[in-house]
Amino acid sequence: MEQIRMIYKSVMEFLQYPVFPLGKADVTIASLLYLVISLILLFYLSAKFRNLLQNRILVRYNIDIGVRQAISTIVRYIILVVGLVVIIQSAGIDLSFLAILAGALGVGIGFGLQNITNNFVSGLVILFERPVKVGDRIELTNPSGDVINGDVVNISARASTILTNDNIAVIVPNSNLISSTVINWSYNDRKVRFRYPIGVHYKEDPEKVRKLLVEVALGNDGVLKTPAPDVQFVEFGDSSLNFLLRVWTTKYIQRRGYLQSELFYAIHKKFKEHNIEIPYPQRDLHLRSGFETIKPDNHFDNQ
Repeated sequence: MEQIRMIYKSVMEFLQYPVFPLGKADVTIASLLYLVISLILLFYLSAKFRNLLQNRILVRYNIDIGVRQAISTIVRYIILVVGLVVIIQSAGIDLSFLAILAGALGVGIGFGLQNITNNFVSGLVILFERPVKVGDRIELTNPSGDVINGDVVNISARASTILTNDNIAVIVPNSNLISSTVINWSYNDRKVRFRYPIGVHYKEDPEKVRKLLVEVALGNDGVLKTPAPDVQFVEFGDSSLNFLLRVWTTKYIQRRGYLQSELFYAIHKKFKEHNIEIPYPQRDLHLRSGFETIKPDNHFDNQ
């Protein structure tokens, strides 16, 4: 029994050994262990609660996935801030030291953490204002000039993840979503209108062409019946009558090219059945009447 007491006393003395001073108090091994374990549990449990709130609780109220993620992420940030303050106080650390820490952090931000801070603040702006949310179909241009087109699958503190049609995940810093021009195809809802140009020969009847194009559009299950598809007579082109087929869809918002391909296949078949001619580009060549006589060079004749 006495041996157990000695071991317990030795362990307690070891845990209470001061490692370094912090403010008016000393940081001991026990406080360090408490901080490490508490922080690990705080981050782990806050992430679990965020997932529970997003995927179990808010789902019952039929809230959009983007709104659910924004609410759950903001709640997690609040839990982390409150939890950090409670853990630091309960560990016996002087909170006045946070002023010194904030000053050091400010110097760090001034020297090299501007981008991280900018992205974090931009992430908060995105979560609160929600110009872009999870599930949105967006299009933006990166700094190198490449166009990124895909679905937003995650918005984190530093960056957002965009999944393209090729199943490629593109990690975009949050500041780019705030400072750059972003085309959000599903900001209001997932109903968008696509426009496809069609050209036919001058001899064709425009009313007949419009009727056939509308029939093709209504025959595609990806095209909405309301609003109904329509056809605009755009112009008398150089070699064709040019029309614009306009269709609404929610099914193919991620696959505009696929819908265009399906419609063009059907349009070609429909035009072939009704002998509608799609013209080749025409160019007229005008020759001036009369030709000048080419006189031989006497220099070559005398040789």
